[in-house]
Amino acid sequence: EVQLVESGGGLVQAGGSLRLSCAASGFTLDDYEIGWFRQAPGKEREGVSCLSSSDGSTYYADSVKDRFTISQDNAKNTVFLQMNSLKPEDTAVYYCTAKRWPTTYWGQGTQVTVSS
Repeated sequence: EVQLVESGGGLVQAGGSLRLSCAASGFTLDDYEIGWFRQAPGKEREGVSCLSSSDGSTYYADSVKDRFTISQDNAKNTVFLQMNSLKPEDTAVYYCTAKRWPTTYWGQGTQVTVSS
């Protein structure tokens, strides 16, 4: 069965850090473009970061640049999102994705709540 399972979310104070994990099963992550998205209550889902499988290049939304880092551990078939200097506006459900045309897999999401 193909699955993406996120973990690592929780409640943290502003300025704190969290590391989200996204474990894949049923397929190999290094063949896919990896992404993290988030959705806050009442807002549209937005792209946070992505990692290209072809050349290892990364992308970060302006709102998280210099604070978040995406990485991948192929041995563990897992993707990470290290989030530092968290702000209340980072509060959202975070989803990981794995994309290889024409397929995109989504995880179930993990809640991140940043208190002020």
